[in-house]
Amino acid sequence: MLFAVICKDKAADGLALRLANRPDHLAYLESLGDRLRCAGALLGSEGGDPLGSLLIVEADTLADAQAIADGDPFAKTGVFESVEVRPWRLAPAGALRQL
Repeated sequence: MLFAVICKDKAADGLALRLANRPDHLAYLESLGDRLRCAGALLGSEGGDPLGSLLIVEADTLADAQAIADGDPFAKTGVFESVEVRPWRLAPAGALRQL
């Protein structure tokens, strides 16, 4: 099952914490192997500095996906103000053309 992990950084010191912990965060994402389907930073409206993260992970249960989110060094070091884990479904090829 796929899950979206939507993380919003703390406004006050999120960027500084993000930059300081980025190597550990990237190593953690690499350690997830095939469970990590995609990941990237959420950017400001003008595409500037990161404001958060979005991950798509594969896990058996919501609790397993939450454990993946909780294990992220960004979460452990207080980069995030909030983390939301939601079941997610990939649209089948061609489905968007029907909209």
